Parts: sequence; structure tokens; C-alpha cells
Amino acid sequence: MNKYIDINVDVGEGLGNESEIMPLISSCNIACGGHAGDAKTMKTMVALAKSNNVKIGAHPSFPDKENFGRKIMNMPCVALYTTIEHQIKCLLKELEDVHLQLHHVKPHGALYNLATIDEKTAKVIIEVMKGLMTRAKLYVPYNSVIAKLAVEHNIPVMYEAFADRNYNDDLTLVSRTVSNAVIEDADELYEHVFRVATSGRVRTISGHLERIEAETFCVHGDNPNAVYLISNLTKRLIEAGFQIC
Repeated sequence: MNKYIDINVDVGEGLGNESEIMPLISSCNIACGGHAGDAKTMKTMVALAKSNNVKIGAHPSFPDKENFGRKIMNMPCVALYTTIEHQIKCLLKELEDVHLQLHHVKPHGALYNLATIDEKTAKVIIEVMKGLMTRAKLYVPYNSVIAKLAVEHNIPVMYEAFADRNYNDDLTLVSRTVSNAVIEDADELYEHVFRVATSGRVRTISGHLERIEAETFCVHGDNPNAVYLISNLTKRLIEAGFQIC
């Protein structure tokens, strides 16, 4: 059993709770203009992450602030490549200004979910990663289309699971249109993460235990109770003998 856990949170999305969250986590995903964020928020998030020794990742999405990047956009591959590349480069500029490296890339929302199952979308993200000539890791779901493609193209990956989301039997996330898609209870959230971390199994929405691998766990920063949930989770994981890093 791996006693090291990375806790990641999406930041720079307009909630304003990052100064409370950053000391509790080990990596962050900074919105870089697609669904949220701009040069000012990126600069602020980079400074906060640096001061708290938090690994920095880019969080590109469909260019859709109106729907917070949570609806699929039917875009030509060239246009999708261009916007993802532009978003990541915007964050890279902010990192270069303070002599920091990009640790990872994690697509956001509908883009992340689509790349999990759709080869065409996954290929676009892989090609962006290759074109940027960066050794940044790609945060991806276990056994997903994008994970398999990344490995084939020698892009380093970290398997990610969601601490505050319920899963279907095929390891896709339960749609947010369903009432119990998001885990709101702190005890349930901890048990969900602990089970995956210790047994490599996730309890799905139907009650089945399915095999899963995860090196990093995401708690959504836009959850109204995010600070409490993350604080409770990290405290209990440390008490259980894990290191958050």
C-alpha cells in the first residue's frame, strides 16, 4: 500500500477560498482562461502555491465561461488544440516570470470527462502535450482512453480519483444532473478515499466494488464546504499514517 497521497484542488475559479485551501493540499490545478481565470488570477494562484510549496498544474477546458466548462462543445480538432495550447501557455508565462516549472496538466469538466471515453478528444490533448515539449505529468482517470494514449506516447501520467464524486460501474463519474453525484458528507468522503487508497476499490453508485488506481485525489474547490472537507480529509489521512505530498 502506497502511504503517499497527493491531494489536488482546482483553483482560480472565482471562489476566493484558495488562501485557506492551499496550506492543506499538495498540488493545485489553476484555471487558465477557458472556463474561469485570467492573467491576474493566475498570477495570484501561482504566488499562493509557491508560498505554500504546492505543485502547480494547468487546468485547461473548453472555452466556455458561461457554462463553467461543464458542457461539451462541438469544436474542430484544430480549434480545440489551439485553445488548450493557448490556455496552458498563458500559465507557463506566469510560471516563467517566477522561475517555476509546470508540474502537471489536468483538463477540466466536460473536456476531462470526454477525453476519458473519446479517442479524438484525447488525441488532441496528447498532441498539445507533445507540442509543448514539456515533461509535465498528465492527471488522468485510471483505465481511461486518455490514460492509455498518454502511456503509448510516453507522456508521464498520474492516475486520479475524485474524493467528492460518486462513480458509475464503468468508472465514469455520475452525472452532476443526478442528485447524489457529489459527496457532501465528510465521513463518507474520507471512507471513499481511504477505500481507494488502501484496497484499490471504489464503491460505485450501484453498490459494486470496482478496481481502480489513484495516486492523486481531487476535491473540488467550488464545493461550498470545500475548506472543511479538505481539512477533515487530510487530518484523518495523516492520522491513518499517510503523507500528503
